[in-house]
Amino acid sequence: MQHVRLLVMTDDLPQASLTLAETESFHPDHRLPEASVLAEAPGRDYRERYRQAASRLDKIAKLVPVPAAPPIRQLHVVHPDELIAVSLLLRERWEEASRFEEAFHRLDEEERFLRDQQTALENFANLKIDLGKLRTKTRFLDFYVGVVPRENVSRLQGAVQLAGHLLFKYLERADSAHVIIVGPRGEGEAQLDSVLTSAGFQALPIPRGLADTDPAQKQEELATRRAEIAGQREALQTEIAQWEQSNREMLVDARRTLLLAEPFVTLDPSIRSLGQLAVLAGWVPAAAVAGLEQRLEETLVMPFHLEAREPRPDERHLVPTVAVKNRWLAPFAMLVKQYGIPQYGEVDPTPLFAFTFLLMFGSMFGDVGQGAVIAGLAWTFRAKLGRFWLFGVMAGAASIVFGFLYGSIFGYEEILPALWKSPIHHPILMLQIALGYGVAFIVVACLLATYNRFAVRNIAGAWFGHHGLVNLAFYLALVAGGLNVAQQGSFGTSPTLVVLGSLAALAAYGWRHFDAPTSEKVLVVFIETLETVIGYVSNTLSFLRVAAFSLNHAALSLAVLTLAGMMGTTGHIITVILGNVFVLVLEGGIVAIQVMRLQYYEGFSRYFSGDGHEFAPLRLKRGAEAS
Repeated sequence: MQHVRLLVMTDDLPQASLTLAETESFHPDHRLPEASVLAEAPGRDYRERYRQAASRLDKIAKLVPVPAAPPIRQLHVVHPDELIAVSLLLRERWEEASRFEEAFHRLDEEERFLRDQQTALENFANLKIDLGKLRTKTRFLDFYVGVVPRENVSRLQGAVQLAGHLLFKYLERADSAHVIIVGPRGEGEAQLDSVLTSAGFQALPIPRGLADTDPAQKQEELATRRAEIAGQREALQTEIAQWEQSNREMLVDARRTLLLAEPFVTLDPSIRSLGQLAVLAGWVPAAAVAGLEQRLEETLVMPFHLEAREPRPDERHLVPTVAVKNRWLAPFAMLVKQYGIPQYGEVDPTPLFAFTFLLMFGSMFGDVGQGAVIAGLAWTFRAKLGRFWLFGVMAGAASIVFGFLYGSIFGYEEILPALWKSPIHHPILMLQIALGYGVAFIVVACLLATYNRFAVRNIAGAWFGHHGLVNLAFYLALVAGGLNVAQQGSFGTSPTLVVLGSLAALAAYGWRHFDAPTSEKVLVVFIETLETVIGYVSNTLSFLRVAAFSLNHAALSLAVLTLAGMMGTTGHIITVILGNVFVLVLEGGIVAIQVMRLQYYEGFSRYFSGDGHEFAPLRLKRGAEAS
């Protein structure tokens, strides 16, 4: 990646922006230029016109369909006059279209009012009383109409009787009851209000317009009016469709114009100028610099100057990282992105992540039949899964490969001859392989961490930081000593010296770089040293889950087949099918989670900072049919 500084004439800025977007290789650098004399921000009026026109088109697009990225058959620079003309045209069209929006809004409001009226009628349909008389309290009687939880009705009825009131239940729905409470006006009103509140009573307001009206007749009137509104809405839809048909070409042309103007507007924060000279800067892949310069020479009318340099050490954190573009690695890159983006110069973990993920998933979920189901489902639903369908296919393929190695198909181990060994019959071997794999995984992670720190010029961190070279020496000596204990019964002199020496070096480094009172430094250094020992041991043992789940998968399949063997033919088939579905859904999900846990915690946390940012070049949205 190289930092590019482009000096152009201000009049050539729109064409330069369009060219940069066309090449899709320029990631804008929004920092202010070093030359403070370049203080002006050109294109302010252009930007305002663009935003005004885009806002109007977006409003119109909410009413009628306007393609977001129509094909652009010929690239051309959108001059300010053209943008102004488009903005004025869109203003006229929006004034025409806004009446449709207002008409729909009026219909929505009226229909909402009618629904409220119908709901109110349904609430009072079973109450055989003049609703107009319930709207206001009489001189001698109080009326309370509302809803109360069904379980509180009996308790509320007794309470209102103590206040001299009567409660009548006229409707029950689900867990609530509709009630009316009638009683004399007087001093008991305040007491009754507190009783109603404690019982969860909710008053039902009686809308105006329903008084002195037959509910059935009113329902019919409301239904008729709603049917009329539906007809008006349909007629309005027809009218707006005709309007859209007559203005479609103009709206699509406006969208094309705005898409062609968008690169200049997007670059605006990165551009500074003084008079007729403008400068913009950004990041360009080293391999694309020559092609970008050639394309600028072909498209710009006036002279320009382009200079490229390597990123300085102090700005490495600003350099974007180019994402993996390999189709097969794309779904794994999506999972890596969930953790973070590698800094510029760091090793992209996607290839290693893809290989180790498939290796662990396949070994933990090895079965020819179940792997084929996973791959088949991913292929079947590839349209809905998008790019992620490849992930399912490859995970299923890994399961199939290990299924052949284990000799397992839908849990049966008698149909296929095992090309290697069955986990259920060789558990100790599986545990040993899992430990060996864990050691190799951690060593590779430490090497990558060391490389990444050297790449960003963090020399001290590469040697003494977490999972650096000194940590790696300690870990390898610890592993060698463990093997000696297993084979010879003693840890060994050389591993002991390396372990003690590396721990002493880490302690000395921590002591030197930790500023605190002596007692606190002693405690912190001791805890960090102890954490190093315990951490590497526990991290290595974490990989035993790879063997544990391969054994668990075989044991669970065996349990399903044992249960199926106790049933008749039909029951046997049903049990095998349901058992395999259970294993696929439950255990397959758990295995995927465990693999992700090992990747994120045991791998990425060691060598992957995840605080970079992705290369996002200026692009021109040209549509699928663009030529």
